[in-house]
Amino acid sequence: MGADDPTSIKLANALYGAIVTHTIPVSSMKTAEAVKLTENIFRAVNIALVNELKIIYDAMGIDVWEVIEAAKSKPFGFMPFYPGPGLGGHCIPIDPFYLTWKAREFEISTRFIELAGEINAAMPNYVVDKLARSLDERAGRGLRGAKILMIGIAYKKNVEDIRESPAFKLIELLEERGAAVDFFDPYVQKIPLTRKHAALAGRPSIAWEPKAIGGYDAVLIATDHDNIDYRTLVEQASLVIDTRNACARAGMTSPKIVKA
Repeated sequence: MGADDPTSIKLANALYGAIVTHTIPVSSMKTAEAVKLTENIFRAVNIALVNELKIIYDAMGIDVWEVIEAAKSKPFGFMPFYPGPGLGGHCIPIDPFYLTWKAREFEISTRFIELAGEINAAMPNYVVDKLARSLDERAGRGLRGAKILMIGIAYKKNVEDIRESPAFKLIELLEERGAAVDFFDPYVQKIPLTRKHAALAGRPSIAWEPKAIGGYDAVLIATDHDNIDYRTLVEQASLVIDTRNACARAGMTSPKIVKA
């Protein structure tokens, strides 16, 4: 918590101290905001790093998820971050660029932040390209006319929050290339109106019908909700593009599964 006078910090401490285990007062509101931004930027940069490693290791035939699991066994000096199809929410994809904007007033460039943003923003394109290559290699067909089922539309698992979800960009990229996309999300029954993806507003989640899964050319796991029946999904699907390592965490291995 930060405030710019002793009375305000005392009042803030009284309010939040009644709610949380303990508070951490800092010297000013600027410092408090810098604390929040620093934590957000730390995650953005480290997620970008593992996203870049994912691409490199995939080209080498190495599973980045296995690498991270082994690396995090080190008891010091390493903190695990995980790749994905892109960033969602507000804290990581947007908040770091408040500092980028403010830094320009001081004629300072924020190269780490901007590079991390570029890498993370490119992940939906990488996923769609991986899906297209996998369809070509395994089914001998392209994306045009393909039926794709996306699992999860929320930006992270087990919530209904869709703010800045990379799933919307994935849908748009797939449909620009001629695919037809349905989605299933147990937390989001219908896509609401969003700032960047208004054309998707009102699109409903399909019902969970295991037998219908086989009618899709590929299933794309964009959000790894815990209450998805991944075993049935893999059994019924022709091809599963897993951006979250959800199948492996559910104990599923199959030649149908492609990590992206």
